[in-house]
Amino acid sequence: MTLISPDQPTYVLAPVTDIDRQALDAAIDVAEPGALLMALVHHSGDTALLDEFRARLEQERSRTQAIMGEYPATVAAEVRERARHLLAGPLIPRIAVPDDALFRRMAELCVADTVGEEYVPHLREQGGFEPARRVVPATRKPPAGFTVAIIGCGMIGLNAAIELGRAGFRYQVFEERDDLGGTWSRNTYPGAAVDTPSHFYSYSFELNPGWSKYYPTGPEYLQYLHHVAGKYGLHPHITFSAKVLGCRWQEDDQIWEITVRHKDGSVRTHHANAVVTATGVLNAAAIPDIDGIDTFDGETMHTAEWRHDVDLSGKRVVVLGTGCTSVQVVAAIAEQVKSLDVVMRQPHWVIPERKVAADVPEGMRWALEHIPYFHQWFRVKTYWWAADKGYSIPRIDEEWYATHVSSSPANDMVMRVCLDYLDRSFADRPDLKEMLTPDFPPFAKRIVKDPGFFEAVKRDNVSLHRGSLRRIRPDGVVTTEGEFIPADVIIWATGFRLEYLGFLDVVGRGGIRLAEEWAEENPRAYLGITVPGFPNFFVTAGPNAAPNHGGGHNVTSEEHVHYVVESLQYLVEHGHTAMEPTREATEDYNRRVDEELDKTVWKHGGTANGYYRNKAGRAWVACPWRLVDYWAMLRAPEPRDYVFTG
Repeated sequence: MTLISPDQPTYVLAPVTDIDRQALDAAIDVAEPGALLMALVHHSGDTALLDEFRARLEQERSRTQAIMGEYPATVAAEVRERARHLLAGPLIPRIAVPDDALFRRMAELCVADTVGEEYVPHLREQGGFEPARRVVPATRKPPAGFTVAIIGCGMIGLNAAIELGRAGFRYQVFEERDDLGGTWSRNTYPGAAVDTPSHFYSYSFELNPGWSKYYPTGPEYLQYLHHVAGKYGLHPHITFSAKVLGCRWQEDDQIWEITVRHKDGSVRTHHANAVVTATGVLNAAAIPDIDGIDTFDGETMHTAEWRHDVDLSGKRVVVLGTGCTSVQVVAAIAEQVKSLDVVMRQPHWVIPERKVAADVPEGMRWALEHIPYFHQWFRVKTYWWAADKGYSIPRIDEEWYATHVSSSPANDMVMRVCLDYLDRSFADRPDLKEMLTPDFPPFAKRIVKDPGFFEAVKRDNVSLHRGSLRRIRPDGVVTTEGEFIPADVIIWATGFRLEYLGFLDVVGRGGIRLAEEWAEENPRAYLGITVPGFPNFFVTAGPNAAPNHGGGHNVTSEEHVHYVVESLQYLVEHGHTAMEPTREATEDYNRRVDEELDKTVWKHGGTANGYYRNKAGRAWVACPWRLVDYWAMLRAPEPRDYVFTG
C-alpha cells in the first residue's frame, strides 16, 4: 500500500498488471460477493453498479429468506458473472479510497445492512483504507530525550511501538518472556486458536491476505506478529527476558523510575517520561489448590504452561474446565488419549460457527492479495457482523428477564441458536444435552465457538462430569460429587487470574500506590486508560475496556494506542511535562460506566460464574459502549478532564 495526501491520508493500492487468468477465475468463483462487488466499483469507476445491485438485492430478498449480511445465491452469481466481464484486463482501480458519502453507500451494499453515518470514519480506519486520523496538530517534534517505556510485547505492545515510532517518540519495550507475542507465545496447547475471525483480528494497517484459516491457529497468529515486528524494525527496541518489577514517579524530575530484573538476574533502574502498560489482564495461570495435589503419581499441566514433553497417547486424561481453551484442547486430543474425562463446574453457551475450523480456499487468498480493495471490503464486512451488531444482545429487558432465562428478545435469539445446536448435536444423547445446557443468559459468560467439542464429547472414550475436584489421589481424582476418576494426566483448563497490574508495584504522585488505589478488586480508570495521581501513565486493556459484546481485542488496542499518541503529542504541542486525569472526570466517567453496565447480563448474569464480575459483583471487564462510540471517545484527550504539569 502507498500512503498519499497528508491532510487526510489514505492507502492507495498499486495496480496489478501481471494477471494469472486461471487464478483470477478461480478467485471469482469463491470470493465473498459483497466485497467483490465493491472491488468492481473501484476497478470500473462505475458507481451505477451500486444502485443496480441494491435494487437486485432488495428484490431477491423480498422473495427469499437470506442469512443476515449474505447475498442470495442468484445475486452472488450475477456479481461473479459481472466480475468475469469487468476484470478482463489489468486490475487498475479507477476509484481509490472513496469520499465519505460514496464510502457509506458502498459499505451499506457490501454488508447488506444500514450503516450509520458515525461509522464511516471508524470503518475507513478499521477496514484498512486509511490510518487513524491525527487530531492533535503535530507542529512540534518530541524533545530528543523524551522516552516512552512500553511494558509487554504482545499485540498491544507491538502496536504501541509502531505508532510511537511513527509519531517520532523514542521508546523502549520491556518483555518478561524470551519471545514476543504475549498470549500467542505462551499458549501452545493442542488446538490453540483465536476465536475471532482472522481477517479483522489483525492490525488495520497491516492486513494479511495469507491466513490459512478463517480463524487463525495460535502458531499462525504468532507468525503474523513476528512478521509485523520484523517489517517495522522493532527488535532493536525490545529488551527480552526483562521483568518490570515496579514504576515510581519522580516528581522533581517529572520522570518515571522503572525497576527491571534482566535475564542475568541483575536488577537495574531505567527512566522514561511516560509509561504504557501492555501486559493484558489474564497473565497468571489459575491453578486450583486441591487437597492431595502433591501426591499425584502422574503428570499435571496448565494449558498456558503446556508440557510438550508429556505424551498423551494412550493415557487416561482428566481436564478441568469447559471454557474456550478447554473445548479446543478436548477437540484436539480426544482421538489421541485412552480416556478423557472432562470435569466442569458450569457449562457455557456454545454456538455453531461454520468457519471456526475452515480453511481459506486458495482462490479466496488470491483475491485478498491481488484484487485491489477486495481485502479491505472483506475486512469491513467481517468486522461489521461481528462487532456492534451484537450490542443489544447482553442488554436486559427487565420485563422479559423476569420470566425467561434469556435477558431480552435479542438475547433469546442467540439462546435459540445455541439450543438448536444442542438439539441437533445430541438428538440421541439427552444426557449430554442436559449436562451442557446452561441456566443463565448468553453473554453472562463468554460465548464459545465450537471447534469440534460437541463431536468429541460423544466419543466412547470421552466422559463429562458436572462439579469440580475435591481431592487428588496418587492414581486419580475425586470430584465434588464423590466420583473417583482414574488418571495418568491432569490438565488444568482453568484460565487465568484476572489482574489489573496487581503484579506491578506502581507508585505515583505523593507516594500513592496503584495497588491501594485499586484495592478490593475495584480498579477504576478514566476511559479505561489513565488514573488520577499517576502522571503520564497509560493503561491499555484497562478496567471496563474489553469489547465483550463483539469486535476484538485488536480494535480497542488500536484505539488505546491512538489515544496515547494523541495525549503525548498534546504535551509536546503545549510544552507540558506531564498529564493525569482529574478525579472528578474519572469518577463521573465510571459513574456512567456503572449505570450502563447495570442494564446488562455482565452484571446481572444469574447463576453464571467467571471473571466478568469482581468479588463484589461489579462488572469490571466489559466496556459498556458501542465500539464506534468508544472509538469516538478516544480520538484525542479532552483538556478540561486533565491536570497538566509544566
